[in-house]
Amino acid sequence: MLLWLILLVVFVVLRYRFPYLLKDIKYGVQTTLFGYQLAKYAKSKPYFTVLDRFLEKASKQPNKTFISYKDATFSYRETDRQSNRIARVLREHAGVREGDTVALLLGNEPVFLWTWLGLAKLGCSAAFLNYNLRSRSLLHCFSCSGAKVLLAATELKDAVEEVRPALTEQEVEVYFLTETCDAVVGMETLSDRIRVASEDPLPPDLRAHVTFSSPAVYIYTSGTTGLPKAAVVSHQRLWAMSNLQALSGVGSDDVVYINLPLYHTAGFALGFTGAIERGASLVLRKKFSASQFWDDCRKYNVTVMQYIGETMRYLCNTPKSPIDQVHNVRIAFGNGLRAEVWSEFLHRFGQVEIREFYGATEGNMSFVNYVGKIGAIGRINPLHKWRFPFALIQYDLEKEEPIRNAEGFCIESPKGETGLLVSRITQKTPFMGYARDEQQSERKRLRDVLERGDVYFNSGDLLRVDCHNFLYFQDRVGDTFRWKGENVATNEVSDVLTMMLAIAEANVYGVRVPGAEGRVGMAAVRLQEGEECDSSALHIALYRHVCTYLPTYARPRFIRIQGHLEVTGTFKQMKGRLVTEGFSLDTVQDPLLLLDEQEERYSPLTRKAYDAILQGSLKL
Repeated sequence: MLLWLILLVVFVVLRYRFPYLLKDIKYGVQTTLFGYQLAKYAKSKPYFTVLDRFLEKASKQPNKTFISYKDATFSYRETDRQSNRIARVLREHAGVREGDTVALLLGNEPVFLWTWLGLAKLGCSAAFLNYNLRSRSLLHCFSCSGAKVLLAATELKDAVEEVRPALTEQEVEVYFLTETCDAVVGMETLSDRIRVASEDPLPPDLRAHVTFSSPAVYIYTSGTTGLPKAAVVSHQRLWAMSNLQALSGVGSDDVVYINLPLYHTAGFALGFTGAIERGASLVLRKKFSASQFWDDCRKYNVTVMQYIGETMRYLCNTPKSPIDQVHNVRIAFGNGLRAEVWSEFLHRFGQVEIREFYGATEGNMSFVNYVGKIGAIGRINPLHKWRFPFALIQYDLEKEEPIRNAEGFCIESPKGETGLLVSRITQKTPFMGYARDEQQSERKRLRDVLERGDVYFNSGDLLRVDCHNFLYFQDRVGDTFRWKGENVATNEVSDVLTMMLAIAEANVYGVRVPGAEGRVGMAAVRLQEGEECDSSALHIALYRHVCTYLPTYARPRFIRIQGHLEVTGTFKQMKGRLVTEGFSLDTVQDPLLLLDEQEERYSPLTRKAYDAILQGSLKL
């Protein structure tokens, strides 16, 4: 009796002093077991990939629904067979072989998933092109992947036509690949061939040379400067990403709802291949719809949802309904969720387990808020840090570089203070870099950080750790802003703006908007001599220009016209004051323009429109 009393007291004391101990232990054990499993995969001959997990699941549960899309469902067996057909046609007709890269310009539809599985069966990698990109940006993304074959959706034929001459020069073969179209005038489609191709399994020796370091996919990230970069996602990294669902508590009986773009890490790796790792079912939607989100969840019996910060805010902004909490969603995992939206979401839609995480496509580590602490992006776990060494180091925002001591080493930030996240590059935590861009890859490597000769991945993100070891995102460094769930490189937008003959210089930056996630794009521009800032023709031409060359999320919503742009002594454009002043009519004396989609032009920012933006009645 006394022993039980002592144990009870010890348990109560531990529970009080270390309230997250059991969850810390559970998470530590999960990550350790996953590390052990990954090490086994790395030593297997041939290498055991995510594709092999899919084939394993297709063999054990062939009739289980894998993909639900609109009113159609596809089992694991049907998905396997569809991917076999595509793989055979790509090999026999397009000449695709192991080690090749094929670029995909496809939307969210089952053929995207079948095609990747088919390419994996051939030992090939895929480059996921953002279907919002056009012209120069699209061509750049394709070219840096090294692909010689482009598979595109019929509805994107106009985008392909824009870059077709350049693709022809590069001897690129272009095929259209959709479920519905049989032919595209002047271009070849593989649809007919796929329909009649054999669905028999392909021999594994077609992918015999795939290893844990072989590229599985190329996923594009804006980074801090320039055009998008193709992050190399190895098979090892893909496994790590796919494991997030397991760490979030997803099981094989769950139904995962994917409405985020498949060309992004979130939709593809965290959603699709994560469901494969679990042997779960998934629901695929063309694109996110706040008004139909919960109807879909009820229709398909969704139990797991993905989000980015904007997703949750859009859901909270929909009209309230008496059936808001009538659903079976039990887990939501994603990133970018603000604390106030987090609380509002739980209050309105019920006690869904929120699993906020932090990670970068090209990064070599991640964090998971497995406790559910509102506002935190993760928690420091001793076992996790031992396996994946990282540090928060002091950073000079003015010089845009880490602060170093007299010995030349970086200085770790104390708890409670903001620091730059860096994670050590090792064999277990490699940094694969960017395809065909060693210069940009090297910029992400930070050397001699804590000891001579070490190399760390520079995340470019500023984080803070509180006294309870919870991590909080503070900001990004460099010339990037995030809007509508997309990272936008300011230099890319500046280059597009200065393509206009009327604009001499452009300084692009992101500014905060009350009640909105991320930062909206804004540009300070200097016009060419003789151009009138109040010219209606200029305002219309500027609108048409940005709509032609930039995706929606990258278009500057505000234009500030200045007589000259401020630069530093080393001729770097100064953004600090511009960001602080934003689009405030009370502060900015320069002419301000607002992107007006209804009038299809840029219009002068009026007091009425300004107040409507601040009040949230005018959405950007």
